[in-house]
This record gives sequence, C-alpha cells and structure tokens, in this order.
Amino acid sequence: MIISISHLSKHYTIYKKNPGFLGTIQSFLTRKYEKVKAVEDISFSINEGELVGFIGPNGAGKTTTLKCLSGLLYPTQGKASVLGYDPYQRKSLFLKQISLVMGQKNQLWWDLPVIESVALNKEIYGVSEGDYSKTLLELTELLEIGNLLNVQAKKLSLGQRMKCELMSALIHKPKVLFLDEPTIGLDVLMQKKLREFIKEYNKRYNATIMLTSHYMRDVQALCKRVIIINHGRLLYDGQLLELIKKHAPYKLIKVIFKELVDPKKVENLGQIMRFVYPELVLRVPHSKMGKIVTKVLEEFPVEDLTIEDPDIEYVIREVFSKNIK
Repeated sequence: MIISISHLSKHYTIYKKNPGFLGTIQSFLTRKYEKVKAVEDISFSINEGELVGFIGPNGAGKTTTLKCLSGLLYPTQGKASVLGYDPYQRKSLFLKQISLVMGQKNQLWWDLPVIESVALNKEIYGVSEGDYSKTLLELTELLEIGNLLNVQAKKLSLGQRMKCELMSALIHKPKVLFLDEPTIGLDVLMQKKLREFIKEYNKRYNATIMLTSHYMRDVQALCKRVIIINHGRLLYDGQLLELIKKHAPYKLIKVIFKELVDPKKVENLGQIMRFVYPELVLRVPHSKMGKIVTKVLEEFPVEDLTIEDPDIEYVIREVFSKNIK
C-alpha cells in the first residue's frame, strides 16, 4: 500500500483570552488554555493508483491529516507511512515523489511569468532537462495553458492560476498527490475542466491521489471510494455507491406530464418532493421503484420519465448529522 495511517491523532493547545481591555489585563496574570483535537485516532490505507475522496465539514481535520501525510505537521500520536517513508523525516527522496496542492495557497511567484516558477521547481526537484521538456509539454496540453506560460501570475484569473499551480506542482511527476480544495472558488466550467485533468492525470501516471472538496460533484465525478471524517474522527471508509445505498435507500423518479394531472391522484405513488406542473418528482424506495414506474406509465399521460440517484450532498449531510458509519 502507498499510504497508511494507524491511530493518528493531532492535538493543539490554544490560548483563550476574554474580550476587551479587562481581558487583556487578566491575561497578563493568568492564562487559560484549551486542547483542540483536530484529528483523533483515525486509521486507513490507500493502494497505488487509487483516487480517494477525503471529505468532511469545515474543521473536520482534513487539511491537518494531509499536512501530517506530507510531513508538514508532526502527529501527537500514531503512525503514518507514505511510499514506505516516515513523512515527518522529510527526506529528499520522499519529497521528490509527493505534492501537496492547496486551493487557497499560492505557490507561483506573484510577479514572475508562470514558466519561471515552473523552471524553479524543476531545479528544486532535480528534474532532468529531458524529463522537464516532456512533462512540461504533456501538462501544458492536458491543462490547455500554452498561452499562459509567459504571463505574470498576478495577471491570471483564478481558474487560470489554479491550472498553472497544478502544472508547477506536478512538473516532477509525483507518485502521490494531495489535493486540498483544488476547485474552490472556480466557476462550474472551470471545475469541470480541472476534474477532467485530475482524472486523466490519475489514469496516465497511475498516481495515488487524495482529494478533499466541499463540492460533492468533484467527489462524485472522480472517486469510487470515500473517507469521511467529522470532528477529527473517522465516520466512513468505503465505496461511495455503498454509502448512497445505505443512507439513501431510494430513487428519485422525475415525471413530465403531457396534460394537467389531479394532485390527489399522485399522492399515493410515493413521497412527493416537488409537483409543479408539468414536473413531478417522487422519492420512492428501491423495492417499490419498478411497481411505481409501471403504474405511472399506465395511469397517467407521461411525456418523459427519468430515474435518478439521490443528491450526494444530501447523503453526506445525513452522515454528518447522525455521525454514523
């Protein structure tokens, strides 16, 4: 396995001060501290080539975990292994095989053209001229940024900059990639393009990727497996489809009627989520889906009918609210 965590915990001690001038005076005399458990006793492993969604609400411990795996933070207790290395030792051979990309942090030099920041990373990671030229060409084509290489980073849009950040972070072709909110703040079209790039990079280089995102469409489009944490604790580790089946054992049936239908006639079909003529949306258990679809088609003037899985965001909210596995 490429990534392994065993009973990992990371605790912080923070200083608490009462507000106002009086609180400041009191802090000179006595200080109060509080222990925050950012990550608490989590364990999991990830195999080579997996693209895993690592999700949870704000403050769940996602970024802290990624920082521990990349060697930026030392854990309070527990062990972690990435590519057979202890991340906290920050060995050169280890750092040359990983990359941490944070959507809210800039790695490009603000006043320099993009290509110069990329060339700097080439030297830092010791990439040969041949490998550099080949990888630069591949990433430029994949990300469609050939016209941006000689533009100053500060003159790029958010989406353009995120693409260039990715290229700079991947110029050494890391075997392990930690992506922390790579699509944050981007428009829908740019999110889609970055998802396509991440998927292609994973496939082309067999890279092992951990992805955190608050956009559930990112996770649903890219990840078969998800690891969910909340309040620093592991809630779920498994297939995304199994999670949906377990916590949302129903389908959504969307019907478009040809003619106006009496609302009373559809009340017994299932739970009505929305009914604004001509569209009806029903929530139906898996076991009754076939029967309900047949009844709708036989008894009502149907223009169109589709069957959909429940919204992944709803499923994740259910897991968070119940804190269940």
